[in-house]
Amino acid sequence: MGLFSRKKDDGGEPVVRPKHIAIIMDGNGRWAKKRGLPRLAGHKAGSETVRRVLNWCRDTDIRYLTLYAFSTENWRRPAEEVSGLMKLLEGFIEKNEAELLEKKVRLRVIGRKEDLSEDLQKAVQRLEEETASFERQLLIALSYSGRSELVYAARRIAEQVKAGTLSPDEITEGTISGNLYAPDVPDPDLIIRTSGELRISNFLLWECAYSEFYVTDVLWPDFSEKDFMDALNAYSRRNRRFGGV
Repeated sequence: MGLFSRKKDDGGEPVVRPKHIAIIMDGNGRWAKKRGLPRLAGHKAGSETVRRVLNWCRDTDIRYLTLYAFSTENWRRPAEEVSGLMKLLEGFIEKNEAELLEKKVRLRVIGRKEDLSEDLQKAVQRLEEETASFERQLLIALSYSGRSELVYAARRIAEQVKAGTLSPDEITEGTISGNLYAPDVPDPDLIIRTSGELRISNFLLWECAYSEFYVTDVLWPDFSEKDFMDALNAYSRRNRRFGGV
């Protein structure tokens, strides 16, 4: 079955599946607060949702999944929370390494990797290298900012112009796309945001130009398979014109 194949839902209607889903995983802190728990407990619960979503993507033939895990702005959060989040990320990699290898899922981290601890950088690099040949991909946006990504691309392009390998007149939209963190990955077809917030939060600013958006009030730790399928079904009913008629 192809990545854009049409499946039949319960009503017999064709369902078009996205090739690339990106998710803004929002609401961990509010989930914990509602239960009188520390914020880190919400992040731990949210990490379990990540594991479930990976399985749902495999079951529905989604090839690319990008998760907004930690923004450059998140470094301003309390030191205890940041430290706990970094440990959670290290634990996620360690805990899921065997499963990613077994299920042939490629891990990629996009963002300012140099901001991460040396141990986390090494763990990321090791698993990225071990899974580099796999087709299905999990991209984790870590110490990520859409604006920083565009600055990164601009600097790479400026270096090419300075080196004489690229003329300013040759710069196109494709040039910019080709110098982003993951230039070979197609733009997301669908962006899901949990917790009901109606903003993009500096996420995939270039790549989201024609993405479809789906917002749910459900907090990320409570995001269920039904919520996931509701998002996919809503996407299948969209008429994507990409600026055309």
